[in-house]
Amino acid sequence: MHFDQRTQRALRDVGLETEELRAASRAVVEAVEEDAAALEAFFDERETVYSDMEMAHSSATYPKHAVESLDLTTHADEMRGWLRFDTWGVYVEDGRLLSNDTVELTLGPTIHDRVRFAPDRDLL
Repeated sequence: MHFDQRTQRALRDVGLETEELRAASRAVVEAVEEDAAALEAFFDERETVYSDMEMAHSSATYPKHAVESLDLTTHADEMRGWLRFDTWGVYVEDGRLLSNDTVELTLGPTIHDRVRFAPDRDLL
């Protein structure tokens, strides 16, 4: 079970039993795995994406990125991985689907921000 001790105690205090906590934990793990697969599919289906990332070497409001791959791993409620563009890459610490055409990733070192990606600038 991935809930920390305080969370488990709080959930028990509101009436959840151990088996219900296990079921909730499994549901969270499954949701993270499904989100990771959907995020990977989002980038696999596109050769280019646009983002709301501020980039020092780009004057575009929504810079264009040539996508190579997104590789994510999950453990309990954590999602981590690497997003690779044609000439650079960045560590991914979390992510979520905002719609069928827009996703948001938490990017790690060098970026340290949540960044939205879409196949068209108008969707950002």
